[in-house]
Amino acid sequence: MAAPEPVYNSTTVPENKAAKVFLVPTNLLSKARFVVKVAEVLLSFVAFILEEVVDNCTSCTPLYLFEFFSCTAFLFTSLLLVLLASPLHKKVGINCWPTVDLVYTLIIGSLFFVASIIFSAVNGGTELEKAAVAFGFLASFAFLVDGGIRPPAGPRTSPPKNRSSTPTAQTNLAVILPTIIKTNGRQRESAAATVDATHTGGQKSPIRVPTSPRTCARTWKPRKQQ
Repeated sequence: MAAPEPVYNSTTVPENKAAKVFLVPTNLLSKARFVVKVAEVLLSFVAFILEEVVDNCTSCTPLYLFEFFSCTAFLFTSLLLVLLASPLHKKVGINCWPTVDLVYTLIIGSLFFVASIIFSAVNGGTELEKAAVAFGFLASFAFLVDGGIRPPAGPRTSPPKNRSSTPTAQTNLAVILPTIIKTNGRQRESAAATVDATHTGGQKSPIRVPTSPRTCARTWKPRKQQ
């Protein structure tokens, strides 16, 4: 017997979710800055590993300082790279990602550069220490380059012009306004004539001429007191 065939076949194509983990380029991270940040992570990691291999130190304070900043640069830059290159930054609740990225990059780059200078001045002179210092300077230079690469500003949009201020609109308003006034006046006169004809039975009401003050003075007579 043949195997039964399904009545309804699937019409949707499954999405490839693995391809949407990293979205580069985005409005927060371009391809050039993505490559620079990957270089920052790798150089910081190599500098940290070379520093950890060092066994002896004549002055351990510069070594510990270089260790702290190389490890911090590697961990936080990796986290920032994952957030900016994936949709995860939308779930964090931060709206000013470009400012956060710029401030962090400049601060960690400057501190890493200072730590590399101090460690290069005070070390045991071994090959591992010299290699760690070299990678520290390379990582610091990558951070400073990343801080100088900013996305271009969008085009400025001019505010929409008010159409009522154009000469054509003013001319049309000057022509239409007197016509509207005349039409309203005619309608009022027609309505008043209709009301007057209704009250007077279709006859025109007599015109009353007001008497002058002198006429009123002559015709008025004082009443006699009882």
